[in-house]
Amino acid sequence: MNEQIPVIRDVDWGTARLMPDVDTERGWLLTVDGAPQSYVDLDDPTHLEFEYVQRLAHVVDHAAEEGAPLDVLHLGGGALTLPRYVAATRPGSRQDVAEADRGLLALVAEHLPLPEGAGIAVHGADAREWLEAAPDASADLLVADVFGGSRVPAHLTSLEYARQARRVLRPGGTYVANLADGAPFAFLRSQLGTFAAVFPELALIAEPAVLRGRRFGNAVLVASDGPIDTARLARRTAADAFPARVEWGEPLARLIGDARPVRDAEAVPSPVPPEGAFGIG
Repeated sequence: MNEQIPVIRDVDWGTARLMPDVDTERGWLLTVDGAPQSYVDLDDPTHLEFEYVQRLAHVVDHAAEEGAPLDVLHLGGGALTLPRYVAATRPGSRQDVAEADRGLLALVAEHLPLPEGAGIAVHGADAREWLEAAPDASADLLVADVFGGSRVPAHLTSLEYARQARRVLRPGGTYVANLADGAPFAFLRSQLGTFAAVFPELALIAEPAVLRGRRFGNAVLVASDGPIDTARLARRTAADAFPARVEWGEPLARLIGDARPVRDAEAVPSPVPPEGAFGIG
């Protein structure tokens, strides 16, 4: 199946490339229009190449007791890196993935098939529409990692969207989202303000250089109606190869400042990344 040659295909939202990892027998990098989207090692689904995915996985690891199955809704799929991780680390989990790019889903299904009995249902659907159709209190964990090109779509940034996310989560459930911004953090602050209006508990995970405004980068938002074990998250993220910091409480309130919730009518996508911000080294 893996012939160790790149696969290039036009998909719904651009040109996708699957490139074999020369250092790993069955490792693949997925890019769309040159922007890295996913990395998958078919022999080791717990191998997470991208730093932001490792941070999402830390939240998954702390969402329940170790190994306990979860009901997870993923908004955005890519090559299904995180669903594969959940299936491997929490057997018996039930997962739904909403990914709008059907061409991309077909490419992934053909070249990076899911293992038998993974418990992952993949749906070619808009993330917001799928969320709004989901039953109340049906998910323990909601993961949002949706990028149209290199930007988070506007309809996944609003107060109305955040309320839908809380509706779908069970009491004590966790929302986690991959965002991207740089100083002066107008988009990130608006997202924090929006989710703070819906969820009583909030945390943010990012590299210190990003938080200090030195460069554009990913930031992982965590929200819940129950306590977030920020101390445990901070220990885990600080031990990563590229250490991150966890902000919560008063420091996070200072970052939010006077940012107010954003409604559908005024929502905008995340900013265009600077040239090379998410390039491949």
